Amino acid sequence: MARILLTGAAGNLGGKLVAHWRQTSGHHLVLLDRRAADGVHEGDISVFDPEWAGLLEGVDAVIHLAGDIRPVARWEEVHPANVVGTANLLRAAKAAGVRRVVFASTNQVMGGHRFRTETIRSDSPPLPLNPYAVSKLIGEEMGRAFAAETGADFIAFRIGNIWPGDNLAGPDLGIGSWGQEMWLSNRDFVHAMDCAVTAAPMGFGIFNLVSDNPGMRWDIEPARRLLAYRPQDGHAPVFTDKVKAEDERARAAVLVPGSWLDQHSHRLEI
Repeated sequence: MARILLTGAAGNLGGKLVAHWRQTSGHHLVLLDRRAADGVHEGDISVFDPEWAGLLEGVDAVIHLAGDIRPVARWEEVHPANVVGTANLLRAAKAAGVRRVVFASTNQVMGGHRFRTETIRSDSPPLPLNPYAVSKLIGEEMGRAFAAETGADFIAFRIGNIWPGDNLAGPDLGIGSWGQEMWLSNRDFVHAMDCAVTAAPMGFGIFNLVSDNPGMRWDIEPARRLLAYRPQDGHAPVFTDKVKAEDERARAAVLVPGSWLDQHSHRLEI
């Protein structure tokens, strides 16, 4: 049992996690979101405010889920919540002496690996392809500095493809076969968060967070070994005509003549 603060508590991931912990744990939950709701404190982390920052006092862990999650968002849209907001939250966590922050990053940080062939590890070179992914990579690096400076833990989960609601696996997940390879079930997501709260002290760590999908290139062994993550779900990609077409469109888009990926495609093994 712990006292845990969740940012983005009213969002897709926050809603799944709050429902899970209310049913299965004795954790004392402190809920924070941009909009107030039943049991949820209102606070915009993109603007530092002692009122929301004070909620971190006495907290054992922070689960940082808040942010702009749109891959198509412009830099000026993701910067306030994802970069400034994360910096503000870590400032408040340091002042309050919080010993663990769990950060919702994204495996879009590795988007440029889509058409490569090797295993995607946590320490593979990042290749973000949009401002959203760049903002999450910056958040990871701020977390690395936070852990080094404070001695606290910072666990960054590069979260896979997890939709609102039932979040069923299959060809309708979007992003072609890539979206299916990085499917994360609701059950495996909340289990990973259970693991993150109870894991032994570890300092800084980045972990791929997807279900155990057959044929995927995502390496989840570090999460198994260090966090005791034991995914119960997995689904092999289904290659419908629509999925194949999505894959081909994506391959063509990243190899636009003159683009960075086009110039470096020989190094990316596309």
